[in-house]
Parts: sequence; C-alpha cells; structure tokens
Amino acid sequence: MRILNTLKRQAAWMYCLALAIGSAEALTLDEINKAGPPVPGRSKVTRPTSSIVKAQVLLARQGISPGEIDGIDGENYRKAVANFRSRANLGSGDVIDAATWQALLEASSSDIITEYSITKEDARYSYVRRIPHDYARQARMKRLAYKKPVEMFAERFHMSEKLFIALSPDARLRRRGETLYVVASDRTRPTDEVTLIQADKTRGTLSALDATGKVIASYPATIGSEDTPSPEGEHQVVRVVKNPTYHYDPGKNFQQGKNKRRLVLPKGPNNPVGTIWIELSKPTFGIHGTPEPSRISKASSHGCIRLTNWDAEELAQMVKPRTLVRFVE
Repeated sequence: MRILNTLKRQAAWMYCLALAIGSAEALTLDEINKAGPPVPGRSKVTRPTSSIVKAQVLLARQGISPGEIDGIDGENYRKAVANFRSRANLGSGDVIDAATWQALLEASSSDIITEYSITKEDARYSYVRRIPHDYARQARMKRLAYKKPVEMFAERFHMSEKLFIALSPDARLRRRGETLYVVASDRTRPTDEVTLIQADKTRGTLSALDATGKVIASYPATIGSEDTPSPEGEHQVVRVVKNPTYHYDPGKNFQQGKNKRRLVLPKGPNNPVGTIWIELSKPTFGIHGTPEPSRISKASSHGCIRLTNWDAEELAQMVKPRTLVRFVE
C-alpha cells in the first residue's frame, strides 16, 4: 500500500509539472538537433527553446559549463557564452554571433539529443520520501538520496527537471527498458594538467587553467556571501572526497536554526555538499557540489565554492593535492 501511494504521488507530481510546462512547450529530438543559432529576443522567455538547449550542450561539450541545461536565456548561459568567446578569441560579449556559432558547431558533430533506456538498476533505485530542512533531522536519516525519478534522471544528464519533462512528457520512469530522450552533453576528459583554479567572486565563475594560462574548463559558481565571505588570496587543494558525509560544526562555520551541536549528515546527492568535497588548505573551506543545481550562482554559500554535482565531479578528476586555488575579485 505504501509503495502504491508513493507511485500515485509521483504520478500526480509528473502530471502537474507537465501541465505547468504546457503542450506548446514540448520539444522534439529533431527540433533540437536541427536547431540554428539562438536569436536574442527583446522580451524574457521563460520556457525552454530548442536553439538555446543546443547552444548549452555545445558549450558544455567544450568544457564551458552553463550549469543546469534548461534551454533558458539566463545568467549562467550568458556567462558560458562570454567565457567561450574569450577563450576562442572571438571578442567580448555574451551573445552567440555567426562566428561563435560556427566555432561551436565545428568542434562537435554528434546529435544534441539522444535516447536512453532505463536500466534494471535505475528501476530499482530506492528514493527517499522527503528530506527535511533541519540538519538534526537529516542526520537521523540513512542517506540523502534522490526524492523522485525526475530529479535523478535530470541531474544525471545535467538538465533542469522542466526540460527533462519537456523531452519525455509521457515517461513513467519506473519500467526497465523504457526509452527517455536526454541531452548528450558529456565530453572527453581533457588530458591537460590543471595547475590553477581561479575563483572569480565578482563574476561568480570558477575556471581551471593549465600551465600556459589556457582555460581548460569553466563553471558557474556560488562563491561565499556577505555574511560568510569566501577566503582571499591563494590556497591549495588538500584532497578529494567522493560521495562525502557532511560534518556540521556551528562552532566553526554557521548555525542552522536551533542546531547548536555538531552533526554528521549522511551521504547522497542531496547532502549539503552534494557528491564531491574538494578540501582546501584553508580550514573548513572547500569546493563542493549541491542538492540544488538550479540555484548555482543565484544564491549565497557559507564561504565555500559551490558547483553543480556534475561540474564538481568533473573538476575533481582534474585536480590533485597541492593544485593552486586563487580567489580574485
């Protein structure tokens, strides 16, 4: 009965989200794969468009992350365009012109949208019913797993939940072998050694550079806040922890609600530091993931550098102990 009720709730949630997206906003595989360059509009568009989905995927394949791929002309998308144009010597600006579009297309030939079949492991994933906001209650949980299939699949393929539903509006997400339509944004891991990580507090970006100063990768990032600013100057990577627990200590960091004692929160993608912890030589500070990818560079952090889980995971593969981390204004 409990499983049936859970499935009913998830089905109702999917139905409501599909209604919110609207049938007019559904996107097809061919529409996105064949899309031309984005055309800047005068009015703010709040629904996914095929051309921006394609542009975001092409940017991600170049190591210039737009964060969550949502098909929206937003701040993180504009940051990625500006970073790509700067690296490719295509002039300043955050709009894709003809030369920028051509450069993106030349570097990638495969389809933007691809098919994915739900595996046995996917179908058997054990979701948590809910995750409380209070850390003390989170600490009593066995794991901070995904809450629903849409969340899991959207994050796996670096997409917003809204875009995921727009691509697979009729998916049930529970049956082994079911076909989903997802973005193909993965890229081959670069072989260049990262010698410097630069955190730009003003722009809200994190860049990984090689010994010549070339940008190997860049990511939108949340870097500190006025109440809990990030460090200054230069520091080093100490270690990388995959799928970490979260150690809450109000005496060293911040106090959440009424929690005045130290707590250890369990592992999982909805852990406060996500799926990766890159520890820095500055005590209690690090680079890490997040349970809320849509809020990257749009909300403050408690002094650390926060990335999407997938961007943090990519960066973790390219750094090693003593890699230099520089904070700039």
